[in-house]
Amino acid sequence: MGFGIVKRSVSIAGHRTSISLEEPFWEGLREIAERDRMSIQALIGRIDAERGEQNLSSAIRVFVLTDLRSRLSTSPANSTTSL
Repeated sequence: MGFGIVKRSVSIAGHRTSISLEEPFWEGLREIAERDRMSIQALIGRIDAERGEQNLSSAIRVFVLTDLRSRLSTSPANSTTSL
């Protein structure tokens, strides 16, 4: 199961940069941006501002994974109910 790297150019804080991510991470980022009613570029800018010394592509992957894990842990399907 391989996913190729997709490279896209974005503008962050007034400068252009390229970001390389696997397509599922681009899709996850797009879904989060739509849910939060913001552009992908604005979301990447927010991640960039909060990433510290971490590589931007890595920070995006961690952000998408953390968001997914958070949504899964609060999902009704994962709630414990007594019968």
